[in-house]
Amino acid sequence: MPAYRAVVFDFFGTLTRSVQRGPQHAAIARSLGADPEAVTGVLDRTFRARACGRYGSAEATLRWVIEQAGGRPRPGAIRAAMPARVDALRADTQLRPEAISALTAIRSRGVRTAVVSDCTHELPAFLPGLPVAPLLDAQIYSVELGVCKPDPEIYLAACHRLGVDPEDCLYVGDGGSHELTGAAAVGMTPVRLAAPDLANHLVFDADTNFAGRTVRSLTEVLALLDPVPALL
Repeated sequence: MPAYRAVVFDFFGTLTRSVQRGPQHAAIARSLGADPEAVTGVLDRTFRARACGRYGSAEATLRWVIEQAGGRPRPGAIRAAMPARVDALRADTQLRPEAISALTAIRSRGVRTAVVSDCTHELPAFLPGLPVAPLLDAQIYSVELGVCKPDPEIYLAACHRLGVDPEDCLYVGDGGSHELTGAAAVGMTPVRLAAPDLANHLVFDADTNFAGRTVRSLTEVLALLDPVPALL
């Protein structure tokens, strides 16, 4: 039997490579009459609030961001920009080369999988179309739940969806949002992904003091699932 019944993954920077905002975000800002640098400043300082759904729907949130940045979008412009906003986030997102093979191998061991992401409205719009989606037994999005990591509720929601106890779960993440200490606090076993590309990753509230187990790739997670053979 595997040592764990489930592996819970962060999304950005974990199932994906390092994330940085691409040029499409600036183009959206300009199309809505706002300075791109001002919009970036608003996005950075309000990530957690936006990821908890504080400003309402995707459309209402984008309008709020643009207005905070000094833009005055014409009627209908925000709604017209919504597909571009989803496309911009999707363009920032590149799955790790080993993501599909690692998830497939985990499931082949009879271990369940989930993603738990602090995210805004765009991720639930495009993750179901990614090739990892059929390999995830549960997808937990902060913007839908109304809480962000490290709130216990977001981890426990994954456990409930998977039908497992926290003690049965590995939690794998790059360490944003204090996610590793949060996972440990509910009884999961946290593992930091310290892939080389993450040096330039866009991250908020990093778990900088985490001193637990570390892996360099998703493939290394597999070794943590296999039971240690008994000594003869």
